[in-house]
Amino acid sequence: MNMIKHAALAATAIGALAVPAMAQDQPIAFEGATILTTAGEGGTGRIENATMVIHDGEIVAVGADISVPADAQRRNASGMVIMPGIVDTHSHIGQVSGADSSSAIQPDVRAFDSINVRDSSISRARSGGVTTANIMPGSGYLMSGQTFYMHLTQGNSIEDYAWTDDDGAVMGGMKMANGTNPLRDNPAFPSTRARSAAMVRQHFVAAQEYCNGERSPRDIGMEAMCEVLDGSRLVHFHTHRTDDIMTALRLRREFGFDMLIQHGIESGQVAQEIAAEGVPVSAILLDSPGGKLEARAADISTAAVLENAGVFTSLHSDDNIVDSRLMFRQAGIAVRGGMSREGALRALTINGAAQLGLDDRVGSLEPGKMADFVVLTGDPLSVYTEIAQTWVMGELLYDSADPEDLLMATGGYGAGNPQLNTHVLEQEALMLEGTQ
Repeated sequence: MNMIKHAALAATAIGALAVPAMAQDQPIAFEGATILTTAGEGGTGRIENATMVIHDGEIVAVGADISVPADAQRRNASGMVIMPGIVDTHSHIGQVSGADSSSAIQPDVRAFDSINVRDSSISRARSGGVTTANIMPGSGYLMSGQTFYMHLTQGNSIEDYAWTDDDGAVMGGMKMANGTNPLRDNPAFPSTRARSAAMVRQHFVAAQEYCNGERSPRDIGMEAMCEVLDGSRLVHFHTHRTDDIMTALRLRREFGFDMLIQHGIESGQVAQEIAAEGVPVSAILLDSPGGKLEARAADISTAAVLENAGVFTSLHSDDNIVDSRLMFRQAGIAVRGGMSREGALRALTINGAAQLGLDDRVGSLEPGKMADFVVLTGDPLSVYTEIAQTWVMGELLYDSADPEDLLMATGGYGAGNPQLNTHVLEQEALMLEGTQ
Protein backbone atom coordinates (compact mmCIF):
# COMPACT_ATOMS: atom_id res chain seq x y z
CA MET A 1 0.00 0.00 0.00
CA ASN A 2 1.45 3.38 -0.97
CA MET A 3 2.05 6.09 1.62
CA ILE A 4 -0.74 8.33 0.43
CA LYS A 5 -3.39 5.59 0.53
CA HIS A 6 -2.12 4.33 3.91
CA ALA A 7 -2.35 7.79 5.43
CA ALA A 8 -5.75 8.39 3.84
CA LEU A 9 -7.10 5.21 5.41
CA ALA A 10 -5.70 6.27 8.76
CA ALA A 11 -7.44 9.60 8.41
CA THR A 12 -10.82 7.87 8.12
CA ALA A 13 -10.30 6.46 11.62
CA ILE A 14 -10.65 9.89 13.18
CA GLY A 15 -14.03 10.82 11.79
CA ALA A 16 -15.40 11.98 15.10
CA LEU A 17 -12.32 14.10 15.69
CA ALA A 18 -12.21 15.70 12.27
CA VAL A 19 -14.85 18.32 12.95
CA PRO A 20 -14.00 21.99 12.61
CA ALA A 21 -11.99 23.37 15.50
CA MET A 22 -14.03 25.69 17.65
CA ALA A 23 -13.08 29.08 18.94
CA GLN A 24 -11.09 28.85 22.13
CA ASP A 25 -13.83 30.50 24.12
CA GLN A 26 -15.53 27.10 24.07
CA PRO A 27 -13.99 24.16 25.93
CA ILE A 28 -13.15 21.01 23.94
CA ALA A 29 -13.33 17.58 25.53
CA PHE A 30 -11.55 14.54 24.05
CA GLU A 31 -13.25 11.43 25.41
CA GLY A 32 -12.45 7.71 25.47
CA ALA A 33 -8.78 7.94 24.53
CA THR A 34 -5.72 6.28 25.96
CA ILE A 35 -3.79 9.24 27.33
CA LEU A 36 -0.06 9.21 28.01
CA THR A 37 0.52 12.21 30.24
CA THR A 38 4.30 11.68 30.82
CA ALA A 39 3.68 13.47 34.12
CA GLY A 40 5.46 12.58 37.35
CA GLU A 41 8.98 11.37 38.06
CA GLY A 42 8.88 8.43 35.65
CA GLY A 43 6.71 6.30 33.40
CA THR A 44 4.26 7.45 30.75
CA GLY A 45 1.32 8.23 33.02
CA ARG A 46 -0.92 5.92 30.99
CA ILE A 47 -4.67 6.42 31.57
CA GLU A 48 -7.19 4.21 29.78
CA ASN A 49 -10.61 5.40 28.62
CA ALA A 50 -9.59 8.90 29.64
CA THR A 51 -10.87 12.40 29.00
CA MET A 52 -8.92 15.60 28.44
CA VAL A 53 -10.52 19.04 28.49
CA ILE A 54 -8.80 22.05 26.95
CA HIS A 55 -9.82 25.72 26.99
CA ASP A 56 -8.13 28.99 26.03
CA GLY A 57 -5.01 27.18 24.88
CA GLU A 58 -4.46 25.30 28.14
CA ILE A 59 -5.26 21.91 29.60
CA VAL A 60 -8.12 22.21 32.08
CA ALA A 61 -8.46 18.60 33.22
CA VAL A 62 -7.18 15.14 32.33
CA GLY A 63 -8.07 11.76 33.83
CA ALA A 64 -10.40 8.75 33.83
CA ASP A 65 -13.22 10.38 35.76
CA ILE A 66 -13.52 13.93 34.48
CA SER A 67 -16.62 16.08 34.58
CA VAL A 68 -17.07 17.59 31.12
CA PRO A 69 -18.31 21.21 31.08
CA ALA A 70 -21.86 21.53 29.79
CA ASP A 71 -20.84 23.94 27.04
CA ALA A 72 -17.89 21.84 25.82
CA GLN A 73 -17.53 20.54 22.29
CA ARG A 74 -17.24 16.77 22.79
CA ARG A 75 -14.96 14.69 20.55
CA ASN A 76 -15.02 10.90 20.54
CA ALA A 77 -11.38 9.79 20.74
CA SER A 78 -12.05 6.10 21.36
CA GLY A 79 -9.29 3.91 19.99
CA MET A 80 -6.91 6.86 19.80
CA VAL A 81 -3.79 7.67 21.82
CA ILE A 82 -3.18 11.23 23.02
CA MET A 83 0.24 12.31 24.29
CA PRO A 84 2.27 15.52 24.60
CA GLY A 85 3.69 17.11 21.49
CA ILE A 86 7.32 16.31 20.71
CA VAL A 87 9.97 18.70 22.02
CA ASP A 88 12.78 18.51 19.47
CA THR A 89 15.93 19.66 21.25
CA HIS A 90 17.97 20.14 18.07
CA SER A 91 16.51 21.18 14.72
CA HIS A 92 17.32 23.38 11.72
CA ILE A 93 13.85 23.95 10.29
CA GLY A 94 12.88 27.36 8.98
CA GLN A 95 15.91 27.84 6.72
CA VAL A 96 17.91 29.04 9.72
CA SER A 97 21.38 30.51 9.28
CA GLY A 98 24.05 31.61 11.73
CA ALA A 99 27.67 32.72 11.71
CA ASP A 100 29.73 33.45 8.60
CA SER A 101 33.35 32.82 7.64
CA SER A 102 34.68 36.01 9.23
CA SER A 103 35.36 34.40 12.60
CA ALA A 104 35.19 31.06 14.38
CA ILE A 105 33.52 32.61 17.42
CA GLN A 106 30.37 34.73 16.93
CA PRO A 107 28.15 34.75 20.05
CA ASP A 108 26.38 37.89 18.83
CA VAL A 109 24.67 36.10 15.92
CA ARG A 110 21.04 35.09 16.57
CA ALA A 111 19.10 32.31 14.86
CA PHE A 112 16.06 34.43 15.76
CA ASP A 113 17.05 36.90 13.03
CA SER A 114 17.30 34.36 10.21
CA ILE A 115 14.23 32.09 10.32
CA ASN A 116 11.59 32.12 7.59
CA VAL A 117 8.32 31.44 9.42
CA ARG A 118 6.60 30.59 6.13
CA ASP A 119 8.99 27.83 5.22
CA SER A 120 7.19 24.52 4.69
CA SER A 121 9.63 22.70 6.98
CA ILE A 122 7.77 24.11 9.99
CA SER A 123 4.44 22.66 8.85
CA ARG A 124 6.23 19.42 8.00
CA ALA A 125 7.57 19.22 11.55
CA ARG A 126 4.04 19.66 12.93
CA SER A 127 2.92 16.73 10.78
CA GLY A 128 5.54 14.70 12.65
CA GLY A 129 4.10 15.73 16.00
CA VAL A 130 6.71 18.39 16.85
CA THR A 131 5.26 21.30 18.82
CA THR A 132 8.44 22.88 20.26
CA ALA A 133 11.92 22.92 18.74
CA ASN A 134 15.34 24.31 19.59
CA ILE A 135 16.40 25.93 16.31
CA MET A 136 20.18 25.80 15.99
CA PRO A 137 22.61 27.61 13.71
CA GLY A 138 25.23 25.43 12.03
CA SER A 139 28.17 23.69 13.70
CA GLY A 140 31.01 24.73 11.40
CA TYR A 141 32.17 27.19 14.04
CA LEU A 142 33.47 27.05 17.59
CA MET A 143 30.56 29.30 18.51
CA SER A 144 28.00 29.90 15.75
CA GLY A 145 25.56 32.00 17.74
CA GLN A 146 22.40 31.98 19.78
CA THR A 147 19.77 29.28 19.33
CA PHE A 148 16.03 29.96 19.28
CA TYR A 149 13.38 28.05 21.22
CA MET A 150 10.48 27.91 18.77
CA HIS A 151 6.86 27.24 19.68
CA LEU A 152 5.36 25.79 16.49
CA THR A 153 2.24 27.91 16.53
CA GLN A 154 1.10 29.97 13.54
CA GLY A 155 1.81 33.64 12.98
CA ASN A 156 3.11 36.31 10.65
CA SER A 157 6.39 37.08 12.39
CA ILE A 158 9.09 35.24 14.27
CA GLU A 159 7.94 36.89 17.50
CA ASP A 160 4.71 34.89 17.23
CA TYR A 161 6.75 31.68 17.49
CA ALA A 162 9.06 32.69 20.31
CA TRP A 163 9.16 31.12 23.73
CA THR A 164 9.79 33.96 26.17
CA ASP A 165 10.84 34.08 29.79
CA ASP A 166 9.05 35.85 32.63
CA ASP A 167 10.64 39.15 31.59
CA GLY A 168 9.47 38.78 28.00
CA ALA A 169 12.94 38.01 26.64
CA VAL A 170 13.19 35.58 23.73
CA MET A 171 14.50 32.23 24.95
CA GLY A 172 17.40 30.35 23.44
CA GLY A 173 20.81 28.90 24.16
CA MET A 174 24.33 29.25 22.74
CA LYS A 175 25.59 26.91 20.03
CA MET A 176 29.14 25.63 20.46
CA ALA A 177 30.97 22.89 18.60
CA ASN A 178 34.25 21.02 18.53
CA GLY A 179 35.69 18.11 16.59
CA THR A 180 36.23 18.37 12.85
CA ASN A 181 33.38 20.73 11.95
CA PRO A 182 35.11 24.01 12.98
CA LEU A 183 38.52 23.01 11.54
CA ARG A 184 39.39 25.01 8.42
CA ASP A 185 42.32 26.20 6.37
CA ASN A 186 41.53 29.79 7.30
CA PRO A 187 43.57 32.06 9.62
CA ALA A 188 40.39 32.98 11.52
CA PHE A 189 39.67 29.34 12.33
CA PRO A 190 41.52 26.56 14.16
CA SER A 191 43.22 23.78 12.24
CA THR A 192 43.66 21.38 15.16
CA ARG A 193 41.54 20.22 18.10
CA ALA A 194 44.07 21.67 20.55
CA ARG A 195 43.85 25.07 18.91
CA SER A 196 40.03 24.86 19.02
CA ALA A 197 40.06 24.42 22.79
CA ALA A 198 42.65 27.18 23.24
CA MET A 199 40.61 29.70 21.25
CA VAL A 200 37.46 28.90 23.23
CA ARG A 201 39.31 29.19 26.55
CA GLN A 202 40.74 32.56 25.57
CA HIS A 203 37.31 33.85 24.62
CA PHE A 204 35.84 32.74 27.93
CA VAL A 205 38.67 34.47 29.79
CA ALA A 206 37.96 37.68 27.86
CA ALA A 207 34.27 37.28 28.63
CA GLN A 208 34.97 36.93 32.35
CA GLU A 209 36.95 40.16 32.28
CA TYR A 210 34.18 41.97 30.40
CA CYS A 211 31.36 40.62 32.56
CA ASN A 212 33.16 41.46 35.81
CA GLY A 213 34.17 44.94 34.59
CA GLU A 214 32.50 48.13 33.43
CA ARG A 215 30.99 46.48 30.33
CA SER A 216 31.96 49.53 28.33
CA PRO A 217 32.00 49.99 25.40
CA ARG A 218 28.95 47.84 24.94
CA ASP A 219 29.65 44.51 23.19
CA ILE A 220 26.52 42.49 22.33
CA GLY A 221 28.55 39.34 21.80
CA MET A 222 30.10 39.66 25.24
CA GLU A 223 26.69 40.38 26.73
CA ALA A 224 25.55 37.01 25.39
CA MET A 225 28.66 35.45 26.93
CA CYS A 226 27.72 37.01 30.28
CA GLU A 227 24.40 35.17 30.05
CA VAL A 228 26.32 31.94 29.42
CA LEU A 229 28.56 32.58 32.43
CA ASP A 230 25.72 33.47 34.80
CA GLY A 231 23.73 30.38 33.80
CA SER A 232 20.82 32.13 32.11
CA ARG A 233 21.82 30.91 28.62
CA LEU A 234 22.40 27.18 28.13
CA VAL A 235 25.33 25.99 26.01
CA HIS A 236 24.28 23.49 23.36
CA PHE A 237 27.59 21.74 22.66
CA HIS A 238 27.84 19.87 19.36
CA THR A 239 30.31 17.06 20.05
CA HIS A 240 30.69 13.48 18.80
CA ARG A 241 33.90 11.65 19.74
CA THR A 242 34.77 10.64 23.28
CA ASP A 243 37.87 12.88 23.34
CA ASP A 244 35.81 15.85 22.14
CA ILE A 245 33.10 15.12 24.72
CA MET A 246 35.70 15.08 27.48
CA THR A 247 37.14 18.39 26.22
CA ALA A 248 33.67 19.93 26.41
CA LEU A 249 33.31 18.64 29.98
CA ARG A 250 36.68 20.17 30.94
CA LEU A 251 35.68 23.55 29.51
CA ARG A 252 32.45 23.39 31.47
CA ARG A 253 34.30 22.65 34.70
CA GLU A 254 36.79 25.45 34.13
CA PHE A 255 34.25 28.17 33.35
CA GLY A 256 31.16 26.89 35.15
CA PHE A 257 28.59 27.16 32.34
CA ASP A 258 25.51 24.96 32.03
CA MET A 259 25.72 22.58 29.10
CA LEU A 260 23.61 20.18 27.08
CA ILE A 261 25.64 17.71 25.02
CA GLN A 262 24.22 17.65 21.49
CA HIS A 263 24.58 14.50 19.39
CA GLY A 264 27.09 12.70 21.60
CA ILE A 265 27.49 9.88 19.08
CA GLU A 266 30.10 8.20 21.30
CA SER A 267 28.57 9.40 24.58
CA GLY A 268 27.68 5.82 25.49
CA GLN A 269 31.40 5.07 25.79
CA VAL A 270 31.82 7.75 28.47
CA ALA A 271 28.33 7.56 29.97
CA GLN A 272 29.62 7.17 33.52
CA GLU A 273 31.83 10.24 33.20
CA ILE A 274 28.93 12.29 31.82
CA ALA A 275 26.64 11.07 34.60
CA ALA A 276 29.24 11.99 37.24
CA GLU A 277 29.24 15.56 35.89
CA GLY A 278 25.44 15.74 35.97
CA VAL A 279 25.38 16.85 32.34
CA PRO A 280 22.33 15.97 30.19
CA VAL A 281 22.51 14.65 26.63
CA SER A 282 20.38 15.39 23.58
CA ALA A 283 21.01 12.27 21.53
CA ILE A 284 20.64 11.23 17.93
CA LEU A 285 20.97 7.56 17.03
CA LEU A 286 21.33 7.83 13.27
CA ASP A 287 23.72 9.51 10.87
CA SER A 288 21.51 10.08 7.88
CA PRO A 289 22.36 10.25 5.03
CA GLY A 290 25.70 9.30 6.59
CA GLY A 291 29.29 9.93 5.71
CA LYS A 292 30.63 11.98 8.62
CA LEU A 293 33.65 10.15 10.02
CA GLU A 294 32.92 11.38 13.54
CA ALA A 295 29.51 9.74 13.39
CA ARG A 296 30.66 6.34 12.15
CA ALA A 297 30.25 4.92 15.67
CA ALA A 298 26.51 5.75 15.75
CA ASP A 299 24.84 2.98 17.74
CA ILE A 300 21.16 2.37 18.43
CA SER A 301 22.09 1.29 21.98
CA THR A 302 23.52 4.71 22.94
CA ALA A 303 20.28 6.04 24.45
CA ALA A 304 19.89 2.84 26.47
CA VAL A 305 23.44 3.06 27.80
CA LEU A 306 22.88 6.69 28.80
CA GLU A 307 19.57 5.82 30.47
CA ASN A 308 21.14 2.98 32.43
CA ALA A 309 23.99 5.24 33.56
CA GLY A 310 21.50 7.80 34.91
CA VAL A 311 22.14 10.46 32.25
CA PHE A 312 19.12 12.70 31.64
CA THR A 313 18.50 12.06 27.94
CA SER A 314 16.33 13.46 25.17
CA LEU A 315 16.13 12.64 21.46
CA HIS A 316 16.42 15.07 18.57
CA SER A 317 16.15 15.16 14.79
CA ASP A 318 18.86 17.58 13.65
CA ASP A 319 16.37 18.06 10.82
CA ASN A 320 17.11 17.46 8.00
CA ILE A 321 19.63 14.82 9.16
CA VAL A 322 16.67 12.90 10.54
CA ASP A 323 13.39 14.18 9.12
CA SER A 324 11.12 15.69 11.81
CA ARG A 325 8.43 13.24 10.67
CA LEU A 326 10.56 10.31 11.88
CA MET A 327 10.95 11.22 15.54
CA PHE A 328 8.59 8.48 16.71
CA ARG A 329 10.55 6.02 14.59
CA GLN A 330 13.78 7.09 16.25
CA ALA A 331 12.20 6.49 19.66
CA GLY A 332 11.24 3.01 18.45
CA ILE A 333 14.85 2.43 17.38
CA ALA A 334 16.01 3.54 20.84
CA VAL A 335 13.75 0.89 22.39
CA ARG A 336 15.10 -1.72 19.99
CA GLY A 337 18.56 -0.73 21.23
CA GLY A 338 17.56 -1.42 24.83
CA MET A 339 16.03 1.82 26.07
CA SER A 340 12.83 1.47 28.09
CA ARG A 341 9.55 2.36 26.38
CA GLU A 342 8.87 4.85 29.13
CA GLY A 343 12.32 6.40 28.74
CA ALA A 344 11.98 6.72 24.97
CA LEU A 345 8.60 8.47 25.15
CA ARG A 346 9.83 10.79 27.88
CA ALA A 347 12.94 11.49 25.78
CA LEU A 348 10.59 12.81 23.08
CA THR A 349 8.58 15.01 25.42
CA ILE A 350 9.10 16.00 29.05
CA ASN A 351 12.86 15.40 29.11
CA GLY A 352 13.48 17.76 26.22
CA ALA A 353 11.12 20.32 27.74
CA ALA A 354 13.09 20.17 31.00
CA GLN A 355 16.41 20.53 29.18
CA LEU A 356 15.14 23.73 27.55
CA GLY A 357 13.63 25.05 30.79
CA LEU A 358 10.08 24.72 29.46
CA ASP A 359 8.81 21.78 31.50
CA ASP A 360 6.53 24.03 33.55
CA ARG A 361 4.66 24.84 30.33
CA VAL A 362 4.92 21.86 27.95
CA GLY A 363 6.16 18.28 27.75
CA SER A 364 3.37 16.64 29.76
CA LEU A 365 -0.42 16.70 29.82
CA GLU A 366 -1.36 18.36 33.11
CA PRO A 367 -3.86 21.05 34.11
CA GLY A 368 -2.42 24.50 33.62
CA LYS A 369 0.04 23.51 30.90
CA MET A 370 -0.21 24.48 27.25
CA ALA A 371 -2.57 22.35 25.19
CA ASP A 372 0.27 21.05 22.98
CA PHE A 373 -0.45 17.43 22.07
CA VAL A 374 -0.71 14.84 19.32
CA VAL A 375 -3.52 12.41 18.54
CA LEU A 376 -2.29 9.04 17.29
CA THR A 377 -4.09 6.10 15.71
CA GLY A 378 -2.31 3.60 17.99
CA ASP A 379 0.88 2.74 19.86
CA PRO A 380 3.36 5.65 19.47
CA LEU A 381 6.22 3.22 18.80
CA SER A 382 4.45 1.13 16.17
CA VAL A 383 5.39 1.61 12.53
CA TYR A 384 1.71 1.18 11.68
CA THR A 385 0.61 4.15 13.78
CA GLU A 386 -0.19 7.44 12.07
CA ILE A 387 -0.31 10.95 13.49
CA ALA A 388 -3.92 12.00 13.10
CA GLN A 389 -3.70 15.50 14.56
CA THR A 390 -1.27 17.95 16.10
CA TRP A 391 -2.58 20.66 18.42
CA VAL A 392 -0.59 23.67 19.59
CA MET A 393 -1.97 25.98 22.27
CA GLY A 394 -5.39 24.41 21.76
CA GLU A 395 -5.38 25.06 18.01
CA LEU A 396 -5.61 22.22 15.50
CA LEU A 397 -2.60 22.90 13.25
CA TYR A 398 -2.19 19.53 11.57
CA ASP A 399 -5.08 17.28 10.58
CA SER A 400 -4.49 14.21 8.41
CA ALA A 401 -8.09 14.47 7.23
CA ASP A 402 -7.11 17.68 5.40
CA PRO A 403 -5.47 16.85 2.02
CA GLU A 404 -3.09 19.83 2.21
CA ASP A 405 -1.98 18.80 5.70
CA LEU A 406 -1.66 15.17 4.66
CA LEU A 407 0.74 16.22 1.92
CA MET A 408 3.05 17.49 4.64
CA ALA A 409 3.10 14.04 6.21
CA THR A 410 3.41 11.95 3.05
CA GLY A 411 5.15 14.15 0.48
CA GLY A 412 8.81 14.11 -0.36
CA TYR A 413 11.38 16.70 0.58
CA GLY A 414 9.99 20.15 -0.15
CA ALA A 415 6.36 19.08 -0.01
CA GLY A 416 4.15 22.11 0.34
CA ASN A 417 6.88 24.52 -0.71
CA PRO A 418 5.67 26.56 -3.69
CA GLN A 419 9.30 27.30 -4.59
CA LEU A 420 9.94 23.63 -5.28
CA ASN A 421 8.23 21.38 -7.78
CA THR A 422 8.60 18.09 -5.94
CA HIS A 423 5.16 18.44 -4.34
CA VAL A 424 3.11 18.87 -7.52
CA LEU A 425 2.72 15.25 -8.62
CA GLU A 426 2.13 14.12 -5.02
CA GLN A 427 -0.63 16.67 -4.59
CA GLU A 428 -2.27 15.56 -7.85
CA ALA A 429 -2.05 11.91 -6.79
CA LEU A 430 -3.63 12.79 -3.47
CA MET A 431 -6.51 14.52 -5.22
CA LEU A 432 -7.06 11.46 -7.42
CA GLU A 433 -7.12 9.21 -4.36
CA GLY A 434 -9.86 11.39 -2.89
CA THR A 435 -12.10 10.81 -5.91
CA GLN A 436 -11.96 7.03 -5.65
